[in-house]
Amino acid sequence: MARPILLCTDGSEHSLDALAAGIDLLGATRHYVLVTVADAPDPDVLSGTGHAGAELTADEFDLAVGAAHETARQVLTEAEERLGFVDVEVRVVGGEPGAAICELAGEVSAGAIVLGTRGRGGITRALLGSVSDYVTRTAPCTVVVGRAPDA
Repeated sequence: MARPILLCTDGSEHSLDALAAGIDLLGATRHYVLVTVADAPDPDVLSGTGHAGAELTADEFDLAVGAAHETARQVLTEAEERLGFVDVEVRVVGGEPGAAICELAGEVSAGAIVLGTRGRGGITRALLGSVSDYVTRTAPCTVVVGRAPDA
């Protein structure tokens, strides 16, 4: 059986354009796994840090995690529709995006990862980091990065 190809999206137009270009490049008949990373709160908000107390109660934290996963599922549903998938495996993962994508790639023995980049440069990239840079350097497989046409 062919190894799956991860299609990673944050739901933005840039990432969806990159995934469409990756599918065009790799072919529509592959085994694709559509992936997004849930933007859940950091567990440190439950215990606080230093002198600061907890920012959320356990119930509030659970609600925030549930809302993040629901938003992530909606991102995947919209991506499925936009990319024209009828039946595709979808995955919501948590944690730091780059690390979570690379970990999933290892778990499923991915043949490749397709994702986009916004083309941030200079100080913005230095301050915010780059998921595509991290994945390119760390992934256990081939990485295809699509750049936004206007970047």
